[in-house]
Amino acid sequence: MQPIWAVGLMSGTSLDGVDAAAVQTDGVEIAALGPGCARDYTGEEAATLRAALEAAATHWRPEGGMGPGARPALEAAEAVLAESHAAAVAECAAALRAAKGAEPVLVGFHGQTVLHRPEAGFTLQIGDGRRLAGDPRVRVPVVSDFRSADVAAGGEGAPLAPFFHFALSRSIGADRPLVFVNLGGVGNVTWVDPTRPDAAAEGALLAFDTGPANALVNDWMQARTGAPLDRDGAAAAAGQVHRDRLGSNAAAAYLDRTPPKSLDRNDFAAVLAAMQGLSTADGAATLTAFSAECVAAAAAHFPDPPARWLVCGGGRHNPVLMAMLAERLSAPVQAVEAVGLDGDLLEAQAFAYLAVRVLRGLPTSAPGTTGVPEPVGGGRVSCPEGPGATPR
Repeated sequence: MQPIWAVGLMSGTSLDGVDAAAVQTDGVEIAALGPGCARDYTGEEAATLRAALEAAATHWRPEGGMGPGARPALEAAEAVLAESHAAAVAECAAALRAAKGAEPVLVGFHGQTVLHRPEAGFTLQIGDGRRLAGDPRVRVPVVSDFRSADVAAGGEGAPLAPFFHFALSRSIGADRPLVFVNLGGVGNVTWVDPTRPDAAAEGALLAFDTGPANALVNDWMQARTGAPLDRDGAAAAAGQVHRDRLGSNAAAAYLDRTPPKSLDRNDFAAVLAAMQGLSTADGAATLTAFSAECVAAAAAHFPDPPARWLVCGGGRHNPVLMAMLAERLSAPVQAVEAVGLDGDLLEAQAFAYLAVRVLRGLPTSAPGTTGVPEPVGGGRVSCPEGPGATPR
């Protein structure tokens, strides 16, 4: 298969907006990284998505899946996703035409994770691939529903970016183990050995969720100040860390657990609740320290020490969090921009890359990334219909 241009879409657990990015790939090697864009959610849109998360958590029953009471909130969120993601595809496609004179022929659509319970064999990412493919601003095949096949096969269903991280490690010329850290709403790490023959090979990858990255701090700031995040770590920088508030047995048990392992955004709600009574600054400082300690605890699980830690996601813009990581880790900690990558777009790029792998029938997860018994391919391809459609 010749490399094709695909647009990847990512709406993360931090609920800040949609990232879109173009990648030219054959699903194995990265031929080129194209332009990207970000579309921020309005306050109303973010509130609609947050309501969907709350409804899913309220109405899910382990014995019966998602109850009908969640439907109104989920349908409202679907409408937000449909509009915001179609607009992001159109903007990214226009940028690709301007920069490369090319058109995207495929879209990778992560959707929005509203509940993730892999221990019960359940995960739910809302976002209708057929609806997006049929939008006049898109009109190319859309790959969605990346997680459910992995969960059905006994995997954690997350994280999904590691196969892309392996390709990136090759593209930047790495020759020793390194770690990609994503500091989104939930943090995750990918330990990569770029000397292995391919991403699905034994020992090539180890990936897992570390714990909260930005989610708890964002929720704390939203509740205390109405601001969606601790911009530039200003509140944390002004506060004191209260380590006595971080003695959650559930948190310790998760950090000690052997990977693979993954989290729902709300799994550490008890840690957030333990901040009650602290000042806004002290709560922000304590929650930021907790996020850094979760990442640092991941190192105990790696097969070999990494030569460097490369950080993507919104958390890399928080100098307090980055400084806390540097204090706790035994190898250099750098934003991915240090190796010529764009840390705001990496996850969106990953879903462009994965979409092409799905189209080719290649695996998208493996035992070292999700704990699935053997490499498995996920994703569902939705093709547009009618006049103006781009058949593939």
